[in-house]
Amino acid sequence: MAWVVLLLSGMLETLWAVALQSSKGLSRPLPTVVFFVTVVLSMAGLSYALRSVPLGTGYAVWVAVGTLGTALYGMCALGEPVTVARALFLAMIVGGVVGLKLAH
Repeated sequence: MAWVVLLLSGMLETLWAVALQSSKGLSRPLPTVVFFVTVVLSMAGLSYALRSVPLGTGYAVWVAVGTLGTALYGMCALGEPVTVARALFLAMIVGGVVGLKLAH
């Protein structure tokens, strides 16, 4: 269960990053509220998962899921460039996370 919560918390990290950007420096009320709610839920999920997942592995997985989600959102929704290099480096992040999970 901790791994599922950890993955969901990483996805919430993507949401709070998007909401933070959309809030324009916390000046727009709705994205600001979404940011604060999702950051608290994301941290709470990470905290729960770290009860049974090692700190280094759990934090790395949480950050990687958030990074991957945010990068994909940027490329798909915001028109950020999709390049072979970006895809390769994102795949390396996924490979590292899978390796950490297997080593756990």
